[in-house]
Amino acid sequence: MTNRRRLLAGVAGGGSLALLAACHQKWKLDPQDIDMRGHLPDLAFTMTDAETGKTVTAADYRGKIVMLYFGYTNCPDVCPLTLYEMTKILKSLGAKAGDVRFLFVTVDPLRDTLPVLAKYIGLYHTPEFVGLRGTHAELQALASRYHAGFSVHPSSNPANYTVTHTAAAYVFNRHGKAEFICAGLSAKAPDIAGITRDLRHLVETDRV
Repeated sequence: MTNRRRLLAGVAGGGSLALLAACHQKWKLDPQDIDMRGHLPDLAFTMTDAETGKTVTAADYRGKIVMLYFGYTNCPDVCPLTLYEMTKILKSLGAKAGDVRFLFVTVDPLRDTLPVLAKYIGLYHTPEFVGLRGTHAELQALASRYHAGFSVHPSSNPANYTVTHTAAAYVFNRHGKAEFICAGLSAKAPDIAGITRDLRHLVETDRV
C-alpha cells in the first residue's frame, strides 16, 4: 500500500490526520489540510437539494469552491462541531464566503428526509451550507468515488441506531478539481486560522 493510499484509508476510517502535512510548490498547506491534487477524481454526483427539492449535480456548483462533507442530522458531536467551526471560517472570509459552498451529504437518508435535512441546515442560518440527499445507489457511488467510509445500523430503539462516517471535508476548486482534504474541523483544537488561510488562498487564486 502506498503512502497516499494509507492516507486515504486513514480519512475513510475517521483517524486523526492532524500531524500530516502537505507542501505545495509555492504554498504550504496547514498541517490539518492534506494535498489531494491529482489523487482524487473531479467532483461528480447527482443528489437532491433538501431546500428546493430539485435534483442537482456537480455542474450546478461550478464556479464555487466546494467542500464536500458526509454526515447526518442526528450526529451528536462531530457534525455539529464541524458545521459550527465552518460558520466561523465563513465569517472570517467575509464577502469571499459567497464563493464557497459546503455540501452536507446525509449518510442516513432513512431518517434524514428532505424536510428534516432542510430544517437542520437552516438552523445554522448560513447560506453557504447546502443539504443534499441521495438514493442508496447515489450515496454509495459518491462515497466510493472519494474513498469515504460510512455505515448505518438502523434500530427501532434510538439508543441502538448507530451511524459512523468519515469526519473530513473534501475541497474542490471552481472547476471541480480536487485540491485538498480538510481533516481538522472536528479536532479538539482545530487550527481555524490556518484552515481559513488555505480556503482564502484557494478562493483568491483558484489554485492552492
